[in-house]
Amino acid sequence: MIDLTGNRDSNVKNDVLSGITVALALVPEAVAFAFVAGVEPMVGLYAAFMMGLITSAIGGRPGMISGATGAMAVVMVALVAQHGVQYLFAAVLLAGLLQVLAGVFKLGKFIRLVPYPVMLGFVNGLAIVIFLAQLGQFKVINGLGEHVWMQGSAMYYMIGLVALTMAIIFLLPKLTKAVPASLVAIVTVTLLVHGLDLEARTVIDFVRDMLPADQKAGATLAGELPTFAFPVVPFNLETLYIILPTSVILALVGLIESLLTLSLIDEMTDTRGSGNRECVGQGVANTVNGVFGGMGGCAMIGQSMININSGGRGRLSGITAALVLLGFILFAAPLIEMVPLAALVGVMFIVVIGTFEWASFRIIRGVNKEDAFVLFLVTAVTVIADLAIAVIVGVIVSALVFAWKHAKHISAKTYTDDDGWKVYELQGPLFFGSVSYFKDLFDPQNDPQEVVIDFNDSRVWDSSGVDAIDSLADKYQEQGKKLHIRHISSECRALMTKAQGYVEMNLNEDPRYKIATDKLG
Repeated sequence: MIDLTGNRDSNVKNDVLSGITVALALVPEAVAFAFVAGVEPMVGLYAAFMMGLITSAIGGRPGMISGATGAMAVVMVALVAQHGVQYLFAAVLLAGLLQVLAGVFKLGKFIRLVPYPVMLGFVNGLAIVIFLAQLGQFKVINGLGEHVWMQGSAMYYMIGLVALTMAIIFLLPKLTKAVPASLVAIVTVTLLVHGLDLEARTVIDFVRDMLPADQKAGATLAGELPTFAFPVVPFNLETLYIILPTSVILALVGLIESLLTLSLIDEMTDTRGSGNRECVGQGVANTVNGVFGGMGGCAMIGQSMININSGGRGRLSGITAALVLLGFILFAAPLIEMVPLAALVGVMFIVVIGTFEWASFRIIRGVNKEDAFVLFLVTAVTVIADLAIAVIVGVIVSALVFAWKHAKHISAKTYTDDDGWKVYELQGPLFFGSVSYFKDLFDPQNDPQEVVIDFNDSRVWDSSGVDAIDSLADKYQEQGKKLHIRHISSECRALMTKAQGYVEMNLNEDPRYKIATDKLG
């Protein structure tokens, strides 16, 4: 519905202006996710700076933005609550090392196993999550400390400023693409709010809402450069037992979200990133976070879409976003604190519209009910639970659906040859899902004395198929009948027990393929 790709060419001007836009959108997200994890706001801002800078410089996907994310923040809560922030830094450090190893051993390629409906569900789920997260900006804290919807003029101003932001982003590209529409919208709305002294919540208001009452007055986003400090934790096995589960989950969640976002940007920009290099980039960034006081993170689909929408294509866009964010922290905190939340919400609403895969409704209206079910499932689990869980569930369900559909594809043509032998010419795969269909094809009790099973147009995929052949051979043997097995691989023959003696070897015609099993060395 809204073209997020715009100008596909990378240039310095587009990358720099896009990076500035992204930096503005990074601040409230980093602060919010820091509070979700139970750490100070500066820990989230440091993470956004270091993740963005390092992954943009050495990662595998130019134009993709990384920073502190909600998916990883929720994993950190229990560790921080029980053991403190220093154990979090140690866990992030270990997670980074695990991600580097994933890149070194080229595990990034496994993202190709994620089916298309799962990818659609991931994108739609995140779009819904981003949308729901923005609704919180339409609430304020009342005297009882409860979050309630804005009332009266405050709500009207909020809605009006959000609509104005979206209108500028939508209409400005029709006039000129010289500057990012999102940046123009943010600057315009900020000047309008402060020039007319409109009633509007700003970034610093958002930060104050997160802080205890005694800290609200002195709230600020000003800070210093992050400093090197190795996590203050005991170096023993007990510490490893404490942080390892969290580190493994952080590494997996970070890689899954980053690699799926990489695939999405690849598709949108008609380019190709390197999954394995991105694993290394994410790992190095998280390792650095662990020793410089950041909460760690991964790719951010919302900010990445803002970058793509604003014309950012090269590594310079992400590097600029990180450096500008650091500049805000060090020198220009008052400027970023005065940005109206309505402007940032409007930008994110445009991202939601552009990110949601409206083409998925075609799948829903189509005849492929299995794909539609997987799409809905992944979307729902992403919204309700967690991205990593949603993707894993989606892949498993897709695999089971695939197995179920292909289980029915096995069949056999039967005829009697000139010698009076009954020949079964198998077609289709023989594996755990099709074993029961395979067994139903044969009639050992009523078949003649000599029976041939020809696997020329069939393949045995796993040890369940081999066991099914052994079981069938046993049944023919009980009937006192002779079984002949033709055109089967040598590895399959080696795995057989009862049926091995019935195989007719033909080295010129027998196929060669592997069997999925753990029975061989």
